[in-house]
Amino acid sequence: MADKYSAVWVSHSSMGDFLKCPRLYYLHNVYKNPKTGKKINLVSPALSLGSAVHEVVEGLADYPAEKRFENPTELLERFEKVWEKFSGKKGGFKTEDEETEAKARGIQMIKRVIENPGPLKEKIIKLKDGSNGMLPNFYLSEKDNIILCGRIDWLEYKTEDDSIHILDFKTGKNGEKEESLQLPIYQLLLNKLQKRKVSGASYWYLDSENEPKEVSLPNLEESYDRVYKVAKEVSDARARALKEGAEKVFICPRGEAGCFGCAPFEKILRGEAESLGTGEWGQEMYLV
Repeated sequence: MADKYSAVWVSHSSMGDFLKCPRLYYLHNVYKNPKTGKKINLVSPALSLGSAVHEVVEGLADYPAEKRFENPTELLERFEKVWEKFSGKKGGFKTEDEETEAKARGIQMIKRVIENPGPLKEKIIKLKDGSNGMLPNFYLSEKDNIILCGRIDWLEYKTEDDSIHILDFKTGKNGEKEESLQLPIYQLLLNKLQKRKVSGASYWYLDSENEPKEVSLPNLEESYDRVYKVAKEVSDARARALKEGAEKVFICPRGEAGCFGCAPFEKILRGEAESLGTGEWGQEMYLV
């Protein structure tokens, strides 16, 4: 019988971890420090930059469309305030130069939004959070007790046909891969959690592009099949780990040496990382 408390929760990030490296998935999404009962996580300049920019840009959704850009310099002021949370080691920065460069990139992204607001001036809709402040979610499979969750950056409301256009902000330098599950996941969430049709989707590469780039939406049935396939693999692996042990199931494909994904987490386990205390979501944060 379906039970949200015993269900396997999957998201774009957790399934992405699993596809990169099962060991990374385990250490990032399942493992808890036996001494504290808390999950572990890493800080990094790229993640800090992305988090800061997203917080400021997505924060525009809290204002009525006509007031979002009344005082453009306010966005830069907000970025300065948000950046304080990521400054220094707590943002993964090991030198002042490294932080200065990242912050400058962030400022340029905010300026790009101010100068090219485009769809951010239009009406939006919001997906309601799940119960107890959880991310929007639904049962991907009640039979397998798998729940899909996720939060979408921006949902532009198209008044002409009462539809929704997905907008995802990108702060990295690399483009989203064609095989990414991100849009299929967003499509499934919107199909299940609200009634309007999804008429399109765009990625906005804030580091290099003045406007969003529209991308093709997959077929809904195809989206379900692709997401369910990976989610079921995750669920099956977790079930096997309960019987055989995580060390025998969640194995790095590169062997004991580890890979780019799992090796930093292994350093945490070996005591080779610097503890930075507890993060915003109750995780133990470390600098490698």
